[in-house]
Amino acid sequence: MTQPTRHHGIVEAFASLVTLKLLNYLDQSMSYHTKMQLPNSANALPGRQETMPVPKTHFVLGQTLVGPFPSSCKWVQFGMGCFWGAERKFWQMDGVYTTAVGYSGGYTENPTYEEVCSGGTGHTETVLVVYDESVVTLAELLKMFWESHDPTQGMRQGNDMGTQYRSAVYTYDDEQAEVARASQALFQDALTASGYGQITTEIIASGPFYYAEHYHQQYLAKVPNGYCGLGGTGVGCDISPLATMDITSAG
Repeated sequence: MTQPTRHHGIVEAFASLVTLKLLNYLDQSMSYHTKMQLPNSANALPGRQETMPVPKTHFVLGQTLVGPFPSSCKWVQFGMGCFWGAERKFWQMDGVYTTAVGYSGGYTENPTYEEVCSGGTGHTETVLVVYDESVVTLAELLKMFWESHDPTQGMRQGNDMGTQYRSAVYTYDDEQAEVARASQALFQDALTASGYGQITTEIIASGPFYYAEHYHQQYLAKVPNGYCGLGGTGVGCDISPLATMDITSAG
């Protein structure tokens, strides 16, 4: 019987290493494919009934994080990549009553961060912005939204890849939807003139907003040098035409 040689052992070890690398590559490829495609209601993760515990008040603004909110306020959701930097953009604006980060636009009830990152929930990372419209208008919020990220990138934002980073505006009434779509048309013209492609932002009526874990709330106020993946196009969004827009025909 022929005894295995050292050469045979090296070949077998090399073959095993190649196999492991191939399997790892295939696993990563499948994971990437999963994260870049939205699930449907049938194959989305089931979630749970228990809501996510979050702080009662905003770490920066000191206002309630979960409501009830003042009757003078309205709210809207923005998805523009990693929600850490996005939330900071809005809590720094005059007239914003409170902000919170969470998950929306998908199927899974009360998801965890890990579940959202898996691509199995259909949710995108969003910022709930509660604002006093006598101080700041939705148009001004939309200007901040459009100019603070690249809305032409589909299921990614910069180096952050996956359906949870897609651009989105989730509205709470017909008037908000009308203004959001009008602002998109204005910004598309500006982007086209600057050589950018089509906006991929999802503008739809809001579904449930699921609060993210407590450590995500106002993250960059707690960790000032933390990661912020936001990067705009450098193209400005002129919202002045919205001031004279007839919104009585909304819906």
